[in-house]
This record gives sequence, structure tokens and C-alpha cells, in this order.
Amino acid sequence: MLVPGLAVLFLFLFVSFSYYAYQIVYTANVDTKEQDTFVLIPTGATYEEAMDSVEATGVVIDRLSLRFMSKLMDYDELVKPGRYQIQHGWNNRQLIGALRLGKQTPVNLTFNNIRLRSQLAEKLAANVEASEEELDSLLNDEAYLSSLGFDTTNIVSLFIPNTYEVYWTTSAPELLERMKTEYDRFWTAERKAKAEKLGLSQQQVSTLASIVQAETIKNDEKPRVAGVYLNRLEKGMLLQADPTVVFGVGDFTIRRVLNTHLRHDSPYNTYMYKGLPPGPINVPNISSIDAVLNPEQHQYIYFCAKEDFSGYHSFAVTQSEHLANARRYQRALSARNIMK
Repeated sequence: MLVPGLAVLFLFLFVSFSYYAYQIVYTANVDTKEQDTFVLIPTGATYEEAMDSVEATGVVIDRLSLRFMSKLMDYDELVKPGRYQIQHGWNNRQLIGALRLGKQTPVNLTFNNIRLRSQLAEKLAANVEASEEELDSLLNDEAYLSSLGFDTTNIVSLFIPNTYEVYWTTSAPELLERMKTEYDRFWTAERKAKAEKLGLSQQQVSTLASIVQAETIKNDEKPRVAGVYLNRLEKGMLLQADPTVVFGVGDFTIRRVLNTHLRHDSPYNTYMYKGLPPGPINVPNISSIDAVLNPEQHQYIYFCAKEDFSGYHSFAVTQSEHLANARRYQRALSARNIMK
């Protein structure tokens, strides 16, 4: 039989332990200041590395109680890689439960304004665990790209600009395979039929779409620009697309294409070589691709930027009309002291 003093002490210790145990399990231990907070647990991370990553977010109030709970929940044996959103007000059980179950928060992957494979690798690597080097290596691997139906000159056309949900732990091959799935989904029977009617392959459509996209930012003008280039292809004329010359030179600061640029020998110089260039000069978006597949029917052969710098273009059927339009634009460039 316990003496009264020991009974009181025992009761005090029991209540204290119960209260502390309740706090460890159920009391909120996350304060994100209402900010979106994510923790990245790399593939192969140890328990200590995972816990260090969680604590490095700076949102855990009581680190000791979190670690104690993680041991109780066997998290040291159940570490799973991933990108996890930590919710404001979570208790230790909720936080460790999300981590040990591997309940990743998807990444919204988007890509636009990309010209080069290297830029693409950099953009993708910023959203997934796969490194830029891994992605760049795959994007330059001819054998691998061939298995997807592409090569190094046209691989950027695999990427249809949109917003895709992917997991941060997606590997480089898994990411490209996912993009191939999305590419095949985009190229419906209807789009394929339209490309075939134009006498173009899917990759050629993307290449022409990239030129259209480089020429105009106005979606309502894209079908008309596409029609000009399709007219030129049909007549066997040089495309004479300034953006392809800039791409071949590799200087994307050029605002005024000069004769010295036109003399630069490159397979992308459509002033020198007939037909489409070897591949896209950027990652064309859906509006540009659909503009090529649904071109405006007209007789225009020429176009140049309007002298009002509105972003729109003046179109012409004859060379004399075009030269008049071009002179007005050249004068406007000179007036603004845009010489290169």
C-alpha cells in the first residue's frame, strides 16, 4: 500500500507524463506563418538527413518532441523521398505521418520561352530531383532519343507547353517518357490528319510553328503568318525567316538582322537554304502549332513588322509592296536608333 506522499508523487508524475505525451502527439508543432512551406527529402536520404531537412525549413516549434514522435512512429525505418508540403498547425503525428506514408505534393511543371536544349534541361531540373546534367545527357543521347522517335535537332518539339503535375522524385527517363505520353495525347487523329494534308510531319509542323512563334506574339496573327510560310514552301521559295538566321548566329540580342548575319553559313539560315531548318528554333506553344495546322488561306508571300511597333505585321503579295513596307519599318528602326 502506497503511503499518501508517494501516491501523490505517483499521481503527479502520471498526470505530467500523460500531459506531455498528449502534447507530443496532438499539440500543434508547426508554424509556417501561413506561408507555403515544402521540404525535399532526397532519394537515399538517411533518417538524420531527412529530419535535418525538415528542421531546416524553420517551421518546427519543438524539435525534440518531433524527433521523439518520429521514433515512436518508426520513421527512422520508413524514410521515403519526395517533396512534401508542411501544413500550418500540424501536430507531430500529422507531420511524421505524411512523411512516412510518402504523401508527396506534386510539382506544377511548366516551360515556355525556351530556345535551346540546354535551357530546357535547366528548366526541368529546377522542378524535379533529376539533375540538369542527367537531363542534358539524355537530351543529347541520339540512341535514347531515337527510341522516342526524335533526334537532337527536333527533341524540343517533344515538349508541348502546358502545366503538368509531376512528382519531384521523377527521374530523367521517367520525365521524358511522361512528356512522350503527353505528346502522343496532344497529337490527336484530327491534328495528324491536318499535318498530312499540309504534307508535313509532326516534327516539321513544330519546326514551322517555332518560326511563326518567333515572328509574332499576336495569337490572332499567327494563322496568317503560317499561311505566308506555307505559300513559300508550296512555291519552292526560300523561307527567308529572320528568326532562323538569329538562331543560327546564336546571338539572341539581335534586333535588326543585317547583311553580315544573312551571310552566316548555318543549316538554320533560311536565306541560304530552301525548306524548313533542321528543327525547331524554340519550344512552340499550342497556339503556334494549331496556327500551322489551321493556316489562313491567302496569297501573301511577304510580311514585315509594322512601323508602329505594335507587334503586328504588314503583309504583301508582290515584292514591290513588300519593299515599300520594309522601307517604312527600316526608317522607324533608324529613328529609334536600333542599328543591330
